[in-house]
Amino acid sequence: MAQLTKDSFAFGGELMRIENALSLVTARIPPIAETERVVIADADGRVLAKALTAPIDLPVFDNSAVDGYAVAHADLAPNCATALPVVGRIVAGQTADAHVRKTATRIFTGAPMQIGADTVFMQEDVRLLDDGRVELPSGLARGANRRARGEDIARGDLALAEGRRLEPRDIALIAALGLSSLEVRRRPRAAVFSTGDEICDPGLPLAPAAIYDSNRYALTALLRRSGCEVTDLGILRDNRDAIQASLSAASKGHDLIVTSGGVSTGEEDHVRAAIDRLGSLVFWRLAVKPGRPVAMGVIGGTPLVGLPGNPVAVFVTFAYVVRPLIAALSGAVPNLLVASSVISDFSYRKKAGRREYVRVSLERRGKETVAVKYPVDGAGVITSLTRTDGLIELGEDHTRVEPGDAVPFIDYRQLT
Repeated sequence: MAQLTKDSFAFGGELMRIENALSLVTARIPPIAETERVVIADADGRVLAKALTAPIDLPVFDNSAVDGYAVAHADLAPNCATALPVVGRIVAGQTADAHVRKTATRIFTGAPMQIGADTVFMQEDVRLLDDGRVELPSGLARGANRRARGEDIARGDLALAEGRRLEPRDIALIAALGLSSLEVRRRPRAAVFSTGDEICDPGLPLAPAAIYDSNRYALTALLRRSGCEVTDLGILRDNRDAIQASLSAASKGHDLIVTSGGVSTGEEDHVRAAIDRLGSLVFWRLAVKPGRPVAMGVIGGTPLVGLPGNPVAVFVTFAYVVRPLIAALSGAVPNLLVASSVISDFSYRKKAGRREYVRVSLERRGKETVAVKYPVDGAGVITSLTRTDGLIELGEDHTRVEPGDAVPFIDYRQLT
């Protein structure tokens, strides 16, 4: 496991901008050193531990991209159609002899090109003559419809960079290069729990003044989607000693601890105090809405992120704080969030100096994509996530939005 010291971070302010928090996280947290070898069928979502170079050319040989007729371009008349006798027939998986000059060869998609043949006419573009020749129109460029050896990737070239989180498209390339397994980093081991005397597990009878725990289940799903192995430590009651003991135990055998609730300033908010006693507090409050009370610390060499108790704040702060932290632990290249420009149909005011995320749905109106603000702003309104498409990101200096303004939109699918 990556073990951090108490002084791995240094920040003395009270309210931190999210960029500064991310800089601390990504610059100071070393990746997990342990690696393992997995078969490619199990490689989706894993982080590549070493750069992968191509062991072969791809394609391995020149081949036809279409069904048609292979010729040597030098045999074609420059300004008129050319009629050539058809000699031979090559299908995919069949080896090919040398091309016979001033002839055409019937060839099918994926079949190897004969030595000396360099151009393929599509079968729908030619005319078969009664004498068995094929008439080829003029104007086709040399090399047309031929897949050249190594044009996809040449042997020895970089195929996939170290730190890439593998996706199905990457698996296709790995398999095409003939590799059956590869070395990846071990998955981060994350412990997760909720805090609060009022929290109850779904499926149990709901006591008066109690609420069902949604945060822990959302966090478990988010952590798994981010590539973690998750230990669910359940619900911790608002007891200082119990929370402190649980955090201390969780720091042993885990690479990351994520909690929800207990990080504000109330008398029953014990997580932040436990971090102070057991380790060191990196930052406590972020200049972000929803989600200002976010505590990050180090306990026993293990990073801990204490998220707010409100579900929307949990989602937003996980996306913008915890996901980059997991990427750093995983040795993964962080995903670049790309905002699209949409048109606001709402008015909004905010304070300068903090970043805000506004939940919106998208509508297509004529040629424009319009963002419609969810009518309820509360950070505890879970349907504001399930009934919207993403977030409008308003920077620290952006204080107002009016209908018709272009605003940056981030789809939820980029955040999970």
